[in-house]
Amino acid sequence: HKDLDLTFTAKESKDVYKKTEASSIKQGIKNLLMTNEGEKPFNFSFGGNLNSFLFENLDDLDEDELTDIISTAISNHEPRALFINTKASIMPDYNTLNISVKFQVLNTLEFDEINLQLTRLR
Repeated sequence: HKDLDLTFTAKESKDVYKKTEASSIKQGIKNLLMTNEGEKPFNFSFGGNLNSFLFENLDDLDEDELTDIISTAISNHEPRALFINTKASIMPDYNTLNISVKFQVLNTLEFDEINLQLTRLR
């Protein structure tokens, strides 16, 4: 598994860095979940649509709904990973939602986790 590092930091050789194995899958899952449905041309179902949770009352967050959305997005759009579980913590005073997603790299015994923080700016 190889992807371009989306920071586009240049090496001394003027080439860009690459992400490999689990780090490329983490980058792919992060991009998937942070993309809103309808943002990707010609693939309107692509995305985790997590930003929609920022405009709901965080006190009423349904963690089961969040888990279903993340699980469906990963199983439909990230064939290199197997969704394991997700945990969400809410900080309503800061309008912030912290999400932790655990996954397995397919065809390996390697498990990894990605942490996302969504913050609504006032």
